[in-house]
Amino acid sequence: MPRRKRIYLPGFPYHLVQRGNNRQPCFLQREDFSAYLDLWREKSRWYGVEVHAYCLMTNHVHFIVSSEGDGAISNTMKVVGSRYAYWYNKQHGRSGTVWEGRHRSSLIDSEIYLLTCMRYVELNPVRANMVTRPSSYEWSSYSLNTTPGESWLSSHPVYLALGSDAVERTNAYRRLFGADLPADQIDLIRKAAHYSVPVGSDAFRRAIEKRFGVWLGHSKRGRPVKGEQRVVVNI
Repeated sequence: MPRRKRIYLPGFPYHLVQRGNNRQPCFLQREDFSAYLDLWREKSRWYGVEVHAYCLMTNHVHFIVSSEGDGAISNTMKVVGSRYAYWYNKQHGRSGTVWEGRHRSSLIDSEIYLLTCMRYVELNPVRANMVTRPSSYEWSSYSLNTTPGESWLSSHPVYLALGSDAVERTNAYRRLFGADLPADQIDLIRKAAHYSVPVGSDAFRRAIEKRFGVWLGHSKRGRPVKGEQRVVVNI
């Protein structure tokens, strides 16, 4: 069966998830984490992908990204994944795949859910009981998003609206972590990532489908209606 066509809409943020093969570790030591992030810094600039948040767990990764370029996000994920797999195998004397198939991605309704998704990503180590505070985890974007100064990350307009300057924005963003994410929001983001469907309301999904002439979410069981053309986004 041919793969469904993957399309990224220009300017919209996406939550990307990629897991290690058979959920095995894809990072074994500090050098592994550093090498993977170095590839992301280089290739995201090369392809024109803006990174808003990320978290590298031991057996999977999360990124919040957007891009105006056609194919930019897919190309970045593909090149970073393959380059890192080559490096990782050479470093650890192994062969074979590192990643579990294709990455998953979810279109985000930025006006409502972008900051929620960023918090979800950066709180992953806390939910996994690896640390008690997001600031204690080295391999996420939390410190970059909560500390004024130069950063390789790109600030999304929703993040910029948190304050009139860098100090005000970083303080406001840090305050968002004063409370845990509600369980229903965690469940929404997890399900959206698993099924590669939008993080947003049905009204948001319908508006995007109408505007861009695409179909978001799962295809129905059975054969499509005759004459109906569907382009599946992010599967």
